[in-house]
Amino acid sequence: MNPEDTHKYDGILHLPHPVSRRYPQMPLSNRAAQFSPFAALTGHEAAIRETARLTDSFVELGEDQKAQVDEQLRWIQENLAQKPACEITYFQPDGKKDGGSYITIRGRVKKIDAYTHQVIFTDGTVIPIASIFSIEL
Repeated sequence: MNPEDTHKYDGILHLPHPVSRRYPQMPLSNRAAQFSPFAALTGHEAAIRETARLTDSFVELGEDQKAQVDEQLRWIQENLAQKPACEITYFQPDGKKDGGSYITIRGRVKKIDAYTHQVIFTDGTVIPIASIFSIEL
């Protein structure tokens, strides 16, 4: 370091801090906000949590299981007048990533809609027939 550089600012070093006559001085509470942390990666933590969330993969039913589900649906269709109670486990795809989860619903069946291929419960729950994994009567 050059010795001349150490005394370069001696003339202004001890001068009073300039205060504007036109603008009022900012309160210390507002000045602190200037130095608050900046979140450059907004949403990054949420994206990591979403990636870490586990999902199940869809299991394709074998011919025997398909035949059993069809037989149980046929029995429910024949007994719709009594609104039969049953427990249906079905696959619900995840809206955000591959896979999904298996959900079990217990209730009374109101209708089996052959046109839309759905099972409709008395409480309004709708299950796509293609997603059904098992039925317990």
